[in-house]
Amino acid sequence: KRRTMLPMREARLRREFVYRKSLEEKQRALEDNRKRVTDAVDKNKRIPNDLKKDALKLQKGAEWGGQVNDIDDEYRWAGSRDPKVVLTTGHDPSSKLKQFAKEMKLVFPGSQRINRGNYDMKHLVQACRANDVTDMIILTETRGRPDGMIVCHLPFGPTAFFTLANVGMRHDLPDREKVSEQFPHLIFQNMRSKLGLRFTSILKHLFPVPKETSKRVMTFANNNDFISFRHHTIITEGPETSLKEIGPRFELRPYCIKLGTMEKKEAAEDEWSLRSFMRTSSKRQFLAAPEDLESDEEMEE
Repeated sequence: KRRTMLPMREARLRREFVYRKSLEEKQRALEDNRKRVTDAVDKNKRIPNDLKKDALKLQKGAEWGGQVNDIDDEYRWAGSRDPKVVLTTGHDPSSKLKQFAKEMKLVFPGSQRINRGNYDMKHLVQACRANDVTDMIILTETRGRPDGMIVCHLPFGPTAFFTLANVGMRHDLPDREKVSEQFPHLIFQNMRSKLGLRFTSILKHLFPVPKETSKRVMTFANNNDFISFRHHTIITEGPETSLKEIGPRFELRPYCIKLGTMEKKEAAEDEWSLRSFMRTSSKRQFLAAPEDLESDEEMEE
């Protein structure tokens, strides 16, 4: 009887979570409309046509300040405890994917790597939930080449999907050094749009909070919606300070966020997905803020 109660409880908690997230989205949309009205009034511009009927009500509500309440933020406990990350692969991984998974385990401090074996995704997620795992990372391949990474946040999501390209292993470096176990400092460059901040939140909470004296640095630099990952250590020799790459390195291309976990990804709603078949997809950039794009164009000119 207890075994039958657990799936029912998980389903109920999941429904409550999705409902609270929908309330949060409604509040955020209302706050955006309030900001549009107040900006138009402050700058002495015309109020947008779609907000004219409710402009007075929205302006009165804006006097109370920001009304967005992160009712059930997925990362509300971040910083109070270290994340517990589990890495795994697809079934029957190649030797290169196994090597890449070992190197990725060194990237995330305190993470654990498990062999996929014959475990299906449902039992794997349930085991992670039972052991208080915060994030599960799944590495995939095509014909022996690592080409995908999935980050599944537990217990309820979100799940972010990335493609991998230009993967460079640590053992390819000519003079590689031992990887430090210090918690790394993180640098996120050119990811200031709403979607860019969402991916920043997903990626940064895979790492624990570092100490100020840590000499380990990881960089996520966005260029045309390709996130370049680089792993360095700081070397100080007298008055000179330099960076030394210790690997691995790769490029990430996000293409989907689902409001659910991996075992229910078909039924989960899409928070965002890349529509590569649209005509304007090649011209649009999703991760960078508009002001960042304008500054880059000015520098090129």
